[in-house]
Amino acid sequence: MATGTSSDALQTRDLGCQRGGRLLFSRLNLTVQAGQAWWVRGPNGRGKTSLLRLLAGLSRPAEGDILRGLPLVFMGHQHALKDDLSSLEALQFVTRLHNEPSEEAALVQAMTRLGVVHRRKAMVRTLSQGQRRRVALSRLALPAAPRTWILDEPFDALDDEGVATLNTLIQQHCAQGGAAVFTSHQEVQMPGLHTLWLEATGA
Repeated sequence: MATGTSSDALQTRDLGCQRGGRLLFSRLNLTVQAGQAWWVRGPNGRGKTSLLRLLAGLSRPAEGDILRGLPLVFMGHQHALKDDLSSLEALQFVTRLHNEPSEEAALVQAMTRLGVVHRRKAMVRTLSQGQRRRVALSRLALPAAPRTWILDEPFDALDDEGVATLNTLIQQHCAQGGAAVFTSHQEVQMPGLHTLWLEATGA
């Protein structure tokens, strides 16, 4: 797997992925430019989550290369928050783990943006699924240099207000020179959104 300094945010070259001896996709060529958002779509089992994990460097491809021109932020489908911490403490733990801004003032501002600042002292185990999702997504509202966001089902469990907030965050992030690649089972309406369909390989 290669790392590059291309002006593109992210690029794959003839990328292939196998799982359990089955070829999910092959010869996948994708170029994500700074300022772009991409929605990865396809039927269940076609390798959408597997592709995101490859892009994030969490697994190795069966074939091909990945070139990365911007730092990455990966958020999986699970919220990755510790149940025995308050929501603010859990968010701070995650941001410190990823060398992101972890000052309380910045975290409170980010949680305000996501509409969960009133639950900052509540234990994670007491939060609804939608609230947990919003706390986890607060990472995206923190100040940072342009990056490539790789997000697995980020709209899951969000209400209409949460969906609108995340839409705005992604669009603003891209307008500031970042990029985003995400999956979603929900319909997504976003100006200039690009779509990648993962089709069956026949294998």
